[in-house]
Amino acid sequence: MNRDTLRVSLCRDPDDFAQLRTGWDALHRRCAAATPFQSHAWLHSWWLSYAAGGRLRTVLVRRGDRLVGAAPLMLVHRPMPLLVPVGLGISDYFDVLVDDDGAQETLRALRHGLGRAAPHAVIDLREVRPGAVAEELYESWSGARDRLQDSTCLELPATPIDELTKRMSGSRAQRVRAKLRKIDAMGIEGRAVAEHEVPGAVGHLLRLHELQWQGRGVNVEHLRPRFAAHLERAARRMVRDGDAAVTEFRMGGEVVAAKMTVHSGSLVGGYLYGADPVLREKKVDVVAMLLRHDAHLAADSGGSVLSLLRGSETYKEHWRPRSVTNSRLLLARPELRPLLRLRTTQVASRQWAARTVVERMPAARDWRTRLNSWRANGHAY
Repeated sequence: MNRDTLRVSLCRDPDDFAQLRTGWDALHRRCAAATPFQSHAWLHSWWLSYAAGGRLRTVLVRRGDRLVGAAPLMLVHRPMPLLVPVGLGISDYFDVLVDDDGAQETLRALRHGLGRAAPHAVIDLREVRPGAVAEELYESWSGARDRLQDSTCLELPATPIDELTKRMSGSRAQRVRAKLRKIDAMGIEGRAVAEHEVPGAVGHLLRLHELQWQGRGVNVEHLRPRFAAHLERAARRMVRDGDAAVTEFRMGGEVVAAKMTVHSGSLVGGYLYGADPVLREKKVDVVAMLLRHDAHLAADSGGSVLSLLRGSETYKEHWRPRSVTNSRLLLARPELRPLLRLRTTQVASRQWAARTVVERMPAARDWRTRLNSWRANGHAY
């Protein structure tokens, strides 16, 4: 076989997926558009915690022995046959991976492989970030297709906190600087934990996260053992591989806050945090403390984006971020056009119903915020 020939295969065996780690990690770093949620550590850990009822259908493209393309998907049968992303639900972004070298040829091969992997199913790609490789896949798809809006994310430039405060009004920026000086005067210090310390730090994070949201509508998924197991597994590998940092904030020797920050390529994002309610009682601006931390990481990373991830909560708007809307991309073979239209109608109807309920509720503004961020509840900032 010519070593330059592209070969497409379908990975159905979770054990085989686990063995892809080295090649997948290398591909992840050669795909400039990739986000941390396409790392092998994140996806494999998600599979171990959340794959019940799903059947792995990951399309792979190789040039010789080198992995140059991958679409991490799984087959589900409710409410109809669908290929959906591995990582669904707790991942802020989805994308396919394509080696930047020879991307168009690889994308054609990946498109062909997806058509073969979904002969009777609609491909339903959630949370596709603008500029993702999956958008190129959608634009070049020759079968049935449709695009809907998904979650809203907010983004800031990857600059130090002093530059970010300049985006605010003068009086608000002055108050933030004063709050940061207060944090320093209280002796609150952040320290990134080493790989072997990750399990304990994740435990602190989740316990503090539960405390901080007690009585205020916590995302119940964050309290479940499967999420804790996933986060500990994924974080440990991602910290080792340089795709994440887990940080503990201590005051007087006690951990009063902890958070997980993910990063890859051009993007840094605060994924999840927990803060002791004592900080709120002491009027510590936890948001400013965490954002300063991640702004430092983002500036040092050489990337261009500090993502506040999903959710458009009002307090994020104080920093005047750019609003970015993820897409939901639906793809199918030409003969499945009626099935795709049915799927589009189902999704659009649910979105309309959710908006209608929110608009009719008392205190609709507060509930609209909850709707926008219910999946992201507890993400940093």
